[in-house]
Amino acid sequence: MKILIDISHPAHVHFFKYFIKEMQSKGHSIKVTAKDKDITLKLLDLFKLEYVRIGHYRKSTISKLIDLLTIDYSLYTFCKKYNPDLILGFGSVNAAHASFLVNKPCVLFDDDEYTYRLYKPFTSTICTTHTFKLNLGKKHVVFDGYKELAYLHPKYFVPDFHELKEMGINKDENFIIMRFVGWNAFHDVGKQGLEEDNKVGYVKTLEKYARVFISSENQLPPELQKYKINVSPDKIHHVLHFAKLLIGDSQTMTTEAAMLGTPSIRCNSFVGENDMLNFIELEKKYGLIFNYKDPKIALQKAIELVQDPNLKNTWKQKRDNMLNDKIDVTSFMVWFINSYPESFYKIKEDASIQYLFR
Repeated sequence: MKILIDISHPAHVHFFKYFIKEMQSKGHSIKVTAKDKDITLKLLDLFKLEYVRIGHYRKSTISKLIDLLTIDYSLYTFCKKYNPDLILGFGSVNAAHASFLVNKPCVLFDDDEYTYRLYKPFTSTICTTHTFKLNLGKKHVVFDGYKELAYLHPKYFVPDFHELKEMGINKDENFIIMRFVGWNAFHDVGKQGLEEDNKVGYVKTLEKYARVFISSENQLPPELQKYKINVSPDKIHHVLHFAKLLIGDSQTMTTEAAMLGTPSIRCNSFVGENDMLNFIELEKKYGLIFNYKDPKIALQKAIELVQDPNLKNTWKQKRDNMLNDKIDVTSFMVWFINSYPESFYKIKEDASIQYLFR
């Protein structure tokens, strides 16, 4: 089978990387198209995944709409040339539009409800995590797992402390990761994360208890430059695993920390009654993360956690409890796509078949 995978975000490189290798080992031909967003292309290069660049999204809303059409056309042109049997993506509006234009089936994966209106009419199947809030009808398949388990499940990810050597950290040394995102995506309109004075305050307070490293999508103020993490982006999950704590305004990295058994504190304006269900479940059911709107309360919790000498052992047990409930997402994806569309009818008839992939 000839498969096209469209990638829109760095997290989607991770989401598909093991799937690509598994499917290629089964003899499938796979082509990847990618948007130039943040470190997406760098990750593809580091993981030695060949790709075709099809554009990038600018920051303003009007520019994004123009770019949507431009990238649609680029992807459509590539599809006409490659002639795939199946088109895949993670919430990729462009993949859905291009598949419709070339009359090819499209399977999209997703875990939030922000862009489905733009792709639903054009897809064949939509596979979402169990925390997706909406029922999208007959074409909707739900699997019991988080997108981050596609690459951080212990079957695929094995933490290695040697990957941290460029950071100059001793194995018995406590360190904290702070993660600040850019807030430029479609679904970030009207939302915000931590202000600059909060970031500076967090560092000055928490460095009293542990070394602090910062990962930031935007330029850091001069007083925080020396804390900028110096590690290749393909090694960040090793760093996250060995960190004592993650704190920041990130969505994805908060969940990644939970998958790795690292306590994480998330502080942004998404938090509240309408928050995504994955964050609610990871906090309320598994106790792996903390969600706050108030930066002061978030910092108080960070101070409390970082002083707990048994913190990582406690979180390992919490993580094991979560893993016992969830499926191996990549194995499920491989089965689903390798057998598609028969797999679609099987899981619609009996959703419990997914638990064979634990």
